Amino acid sequence: MAKNMIVAQSGGPSAVINNTLRGLVETAREMSEIGTVYAGWHGIEGVLKEELLDLSAQCPEEIALLRTTPAAGSCGTCRYKLKDGQNEDFDRLMEVFKAHNVGYFCYIGGNDSMHTAYTVANLARERGLEMIGVGGPKTIDNDVGDSEFKLVDHTPGYGSTARYWTHYVQQANEENNGSCPADPVLVLQAMGRKIGYIPAAARLADPKRELPLQIYLAERKVSIEQISDNINNSLKEHGRAIVVVSEGLEIEGLKIPEEFIVRDSFGHAMLSSSKITIAQMLTNALNEQKLPVKGAARCNVPGTHQRNDMVYASTVDLEESYYVGQKAALLAAAGEHGYMSTILRADWDNYQVRYDKAPLAEVAEKDRKFPSEWITPCGTDVTDEFVKYARPLIGDNWVSVPMIDGRLRLAKLKPVFADQKLDKYVPQADRG
Repeated sequence: MAKNMIVAQSGGPSAVINNTLRGLVETAREMSEIGTVYAGWHGIEGVLKEELLDLSAQCPEEIALLRTTPAAGSCGTCRYKLKDGQNEDFDRLMEVFKAHNVGYFCYIGGNDSMHTAYTVANLARERGLEMIGVGGPKTIDNDVGDSEFKLVDHTPGYGSTARYWTHYVQQANEENNGSCPADPVLVLQAMGRKIGYIPAAARLADPKRELPLQIYLAERKVSIEQISDNINNSLKEHGRAIVVVSEGLEIEGLKIPEEFIVRDSFGHAMLSSSKITIAQMLTNALNEQKLPVKGAARCNVPGTHQRNDMVYASTVDLEESYYVGQKAALLAAAGEHGYMSTILRADWDNYQVRYDKAPLAEVAEKDRKFPSEWITPCGTDVTDEFVKYARPLIGDNWVSVPMIDGRLRLAKLKPVFADQKLDKYVPQADRG
């Protein structure tokens, strides 16, 4: 009898994460090696609680609609981390796998998710279970993989967020240009705690460098005096300035007090959710010292829609996310244990990709770096090499999103769950 599969999602969702799930489910349906495909309801927490959504029982039309259903509402995500010493959690996972004849475990997510896929599947094999563990990459930060782009060129989710920022900066410029006598400085804060791929995408809005745009990545710290001088120089030359800062930018002289920072269960700072943001602190500092022109600085901090706005999703990102899910299913069916499906660039000049695999051990809990050579010497911009890398990822066309009565037609999965065969369980980290 074919072994069943559990797929789960983890971390912050993206516009295209559900299309990776769709690629996996639609491919697994055609593989005789794979039986029923279950989804952990809200990630690994749902697996621990034995809350397994039956994806094989869903209407094919609804699975198809996952293509243009953003975020992770279809089967949920989580920020629950399995840590060393949580032996009861690991024991529970083995019980769930045995109870439901699970031989395939796939985690869709970022660095921590790849570590979970690697750890859980290897533990199952050590305990005598026939388990194949694979990963499907997902991160808007584009920080999964290697800095040489030999294992991973880019990850699903990034292209859509880059496209969002391309259009967001274009539209922000229109407002700033029109209102600059009153609001000459506009500070925009992009997601990215430690890596600058998202704020760097602002340059895609202005590849010819015609706007008074400055970009500050988390990789290159700056002092309040330096950033203030840079902005004032732009004001004197152009009469206005658009400043994009990474949420994790370290500005000497401006530091968010720890008590104002909100952290998730992984210990990661959720800077866009914190009580005060770096963008607001910078804006306050600029206004306190007064600008060299009349008017004041203002700031915008986009919320989670920068990572899950389907209308701004990249058609290239959507296509690639599907094939990444398909590749994960093919790896599983072929018994390729311990790998993550990947996208590699086959041609840099005439953009083409191929789908490959990378060992989970080489990508788990390892952060890719933004190439230092892609940051300009002045530290306020990115180079043409970055533009060449990122431009194909945002695509050229708009996504066609089905609508009914003026509203988005999103996937509606039926709440069909596997029968629970074990006692109720509370994950260790959730116990009071």
